[in-house]
Amino acid sequence: METVAKPWPALWALVLGFFMILVDSTIVSVANPKIMEGLHTDINSVIWVTSAYLLAYAVPLLVTGRLGDKYGPKNLYLVGLTVFTLASLWCGFSGDVGTLILARVVQGLGAAMMTPQTMAIITRIFAPDKRGPAMGLWGATAGVAMLVGPIMGGVLVDGLGWEWIFFVNVPVGILAFVLAWRLVPKLKTHEHKFDLLGVALSSAGLFLLVFGIQEGATYDWGTIAGPLSVWSMIIAGIVLLVAFVGWQAVNKGEPLLPLHLFKVRNFSLANIAITTMGFSVTAMSLPLFFYYQLVRGMTPTQSALMMVPMALFSGILAPFVGKLVDAVNPRYVACTGFVLMSISLAWTASLMGPDTAIWLFLLPSGLLGIASAGIWAPLSTTATRNLGPREAGAGAGVYNTTRQIGSVLGSAAIAALISARLAAEMPAGAEGGVSGASGQLPEFLHAGFSTAMAQSTMLPAAAVLLGAAVAIFFAKPRDVKAIYAYFDGSAEKSESEALSQ
Repeated sequence: METVAKPWPALWALVLGFFMILVDSTIVSVANPKIMEGLHTDINSVIWVTSAYLLAYAVPLLVTGRLGDKYGPKNLYLVGLTVFTLASLWCGFSGDVGTLILARVVQGLGAAMMTPQTMAIITRIFAPDKRGPAMGLWGATAGVAMLVGPIMGGVLVDGLGWEWIFFVNVPVGILAFVLAWRLVPKLKTHEHKFDLLGVALSSAGLFLLVFGIQEGATYDWGTIAGPLSVWSMIIAGIVLLVAFVGWQAVNKGEPLLPLHLFKVRNFSLANIAITTMGFSVTAMSLPLFFYYQLVRGMTPTQSALMMVPMALFSGILAPFVGKLVDAVNPRYVACTGFVLMSISLAWTASLMGPDTAIWLFLLPSGLLGIASAGIWAPLSTTATRNLGPREAGAGAGVYNTTRQIGSVLGSAAIAALISARLAAEMPAGAEGGVSGASGQLPEFLHAGFSTAMAQSTMLPAAAVLLGAAVAIFFAKPRDVKAIYAYFDGSAEKSESEALSQ
């Protein structure tokens, strides 16, 4: 453990960059209708602007966590921040949807370099019994960023144009670089080997799975080209991911995915739970903002302001939750948060009609903020509590990878579901007219479109119930000194005994 005398300034410096990259996971959702209009594209293509970012963000995380261990988390964080900031500038200057998607891929790669370093540094500079408040701030940042992103996006799109949701990252990125350069300490590095076969298997498997799911409706779940079909891509993706896990189990060197970490019960369960959270947070915003803007005729700013109760409750409550999880079993807090989140999303779906009083949506929005505050910090604390210094980078990489994989799958799944429900609920041939829609849809399309969006919102509502079911089984936190002694090699303890703590 490498605790430092004043860890909080370093944490605040990291939080700024972390906030920025997470905002970019959700900020595009509110701008989607305007991007469709400005770049003359359709719903599926504009959703790829989000999916490409999330996919490029998720795939390298296992590698970038190790790179931080090898070359120093501060160094890799600064490199990633530079890539992210320059790619943001490229996004803003994109003149067509293909260029924008490519720029978002590069932006996602920069984010992938940064994210594991924030969590690894927290794990290494804060003592285990002081980590709750730090993880509370980290969790609050994740929660607030993913809720505030649409609000910021709405204001920028209405006031300056969709390009500014990317341009705004440039000054923030410069400030974050200066603060991290000055305040984040250099930490001891650890030598690592890199599993290139593991990188290839995981990258190809995840891409095929996500592409197949998201593009399935485009090809009517049939043939793409020649013998290549949607289902063959999905099956091949699953097979490659299974092969990846199998390779990690038999790899005698240093596997990309350290499977021994999953012997820690809480680490395994927290990874499953955060996957459902990433899935749901990404999936819930797309149908909601399409409904607000295309059915209710709201501007991006007006629709984003519907998220204010969410952001307020999450931001206010998250620090208190961070302190609470050091005192009580995190499963009680996390399970409650997941259940409340499912209720809030189902409540929102039930309100999605052409004529519902718009103020009623503020009520489930507030409940969603309360729910979110009870999820992020308990999960991150539970996942990292028993990780030693040498495992910090790998553990952070795994945890953030699973969250991002959830986000990628959520984006792909909601895109496929929206397309399917529009085809089922809209008048024959009318769903194609939605592609280039800006402003408000014709009134005769409101009922069908609202029903399709409401049905789509039930997907993330169901996903978080799985998170609640997993959180119930979190083990009670125990003294972590034995775990640190094991990982540091300063105590003679069997692996199974140490990891059972």
